[in-house]
Amino acid sequence: MRVLIADDEREMTQALEAILKHEHYSADTVYDGQAALDYGLAETYDCLVLDIMMPGLTGLQVLERLRENNVSTPILLLTAKGQVEDRIEGLNCGADDYLPKPFDVGEFIARVRALTRRNGVFTSHILTVGNISLNRSTFELGREEMAVRLGNKEFQMMELLMRQQGRFISTEQFMERIWGYESESEINVVWAYISYLRKKLSALGANVKISASRGRGYMLEVEEKG
Repeated sequence: MRVLIADDEREMTQALEAILKHEHYSADTVYDGQAALDYGLAETYDCLVLDIMMPGLTGLQVLERLRENNVSTPILLLTAKGQVEDRIEGLNCGADDYLPKPFDVGEFIARVRALTRRNGVFTSHILTVGNISLNRSTFELGREEMAVRLGNKEFQMMELLMRQQGRFISTEQFMERIWGYESESEINVVWAYISYLRKKLSALGANVKISASRGRGYMLEVEEKG
């Protein structure tokens, strides 16, 4: 199951991401309202977790725009303790539940589980591009009877490449989405992981490749038979 967490408190957001992954969820994190709206419209999630107070767009504005665009994904609002008016407005705008801060991690997980069960429609745990498949439950990349297990960072990069097949993903986007920061001194780490993935795709006899373009980033594409 896949969850989007949107909150400008980075340390807390990254902690929630780690907790969800420990519970076998796939989690994406963003830190402002506009990014939350963009991801919510472009990607498929089983649950969205939105903080009400975010820069750019508030959680309530994101909620309203998602519902206006017929996004029916369950939404959990994170609110400050005592913001009763925001909770009422959020529920009236189409939120499915709310959780006041500070909250217990166990309660957070329980509410996410309840919302994903209520949704009744789950994103597939298998992603397929060309002749390869990525199992989001086991972190295995495979073709037919062959499979290799990916490390955590490799898995996240491969999942992002497969979901964005045919579109370039910049090094900065990889750093922000997977490592949660931007750092010129660490920029070569993306290239290193791309190299690892290319070797594993080659070992599997995959008919997809990771292309690179200076200034644009990396893209997964199916190789044409020639």
